This record gives sequence, structure tokens and C-alpha cells, in this order.
Amino acid sequence: MTSKDRLILLVEDNEQIMNGNRRLLERQGYEVTAALTLAAARSHIGGRRPDAIILDIMLSDGSGLDFMRELREGESSGIPILLLTGLTTKEDVVRGLAAGGDDYLTKPYDFPELLARIQALLRRAARVPETVVKGRLALDVTAGAATCDGANLLLTQKEFAMLLIFIQNESRCMDAEYLYEKVWKSPMAGDSQALKKTIARLRAKIGGSGWRIEWSRGEGYSFERE
Repeated sequence: MTSKDRLILLVEDNEQIMNGNRRLLERQGYEVTAALTLAAARSHIGGRRPDAIILDIMLSDGSGLDFMRELREGESSGIPILLLTGLTTKEDVVRGLAAGGDDYLTKPYDFPELLARIQALLRRAARVPETVVKGRLALDVTAGAATCDGANLLLTQKEFAMLLIFIQNESRCMDAEYLYEKVWKSPMAGDSQALKKTIARLRAKIGGSGWRIEWSRGEGYSFERE
């Protein structure tokens, strides 16, 4: 996955810092969305899931640590978070990491270090275990094969990639464009037939596994327990 496939959420109430970091990341090819307040950040989280969050702690409408705890207790618990803050004591660092931060960088900082830390954060988050088990389903990520109760489901490469995305995002609604770009690595450009056919085949192959793929008009597809 290249940087252009990654969405970074910046939560920062200093517009100068936010704009500087946004320009830095966009020059590196990342897609960036920004929030000056926790209220705006919560709104962004309710939409497309970011691949990483750069989070200030002291914000105008609350504490970034409280927001992070909310994320860690909900469906967004797995999003990697870099705390970027002016709180510089050892106690501050320990508190931030203990609250759920994956990394901690204090202001002022150098752009190259910030970029390196983000890249490291995303590399760690991208590591997928060799075997992913979800109920009666088991996916061998290295071999690209999936089984149900030990029986090979005989998935194609794209069916396997689709099932892995669904398993990693259980109960989350994902629209057709997002799924297409994740699996085909290119924009859907209005042609959804390939996606629909792949999902139809996948539905049939996982039938009886205890899981189903649901579609909600205006929202998208989700992976649910039967």
C-alpha cells in the first residue's frame, strides 16, 4: 500500500501547526483531513476510517486523551495514534502512552522526525498476522487461502482480499468505492459490476460459516454475524 492510499486525521487547534503538517503530509502523497476541535474529529471518525491519527492533547473543547480513550473503547480501537503535544515531562509521556497512544512526539519538532514516526506507525499497523481467525473462518494471509471448519473455500485473489478487509472491519459499513479501491487498487470510475460479482461469489462461498455480508442502501456493505 502506497502513501496515496493512506488517510491521516490531524487533530490540532493551532491552525499554523495544522496547516504546516497538512502540507508536509500531502507533499508525501498522503490524503489528509483535519479537525480543529474534538467535535470535528468525532465527526470525521464517523465517516471514512483514517489509517492513522495525529492528535494534540490540549484542545479548545477538551482533552485529546479523553478522545483517545473513547476510540480505544469503540469500533475505532485499532487506529494507530501519534500524540503530538507541548506537554514534555516524562510523566506526560507515560500518561499519554498509558492512555492508549502508540507514539509520543513533543513540540517543537522537526518535520523529518514527524514524517519518520508516521511512516513507522503505519508500517507497524500494516503488519497482518500470518493467520487470521474469525469464528469458523481461518485465513492464511501468506498463502492467500481461506477455510471454513478446515474446508478450503477456494477463493480467488480478489475474493480473499475482500474477505480479509471485511474481517478486519467487522460491522463497519464501507461503501462500494472504498472497497473497490482497496481490492483493485484503482478508482471504481462508476463501474460497480466487478465488485458486485465478487461480493456475490464471496457471499455464496462463506454461506453457513456463521457470517454474512450485508448491504444497506446509502451506507454500503458490512460483515455481520448470522
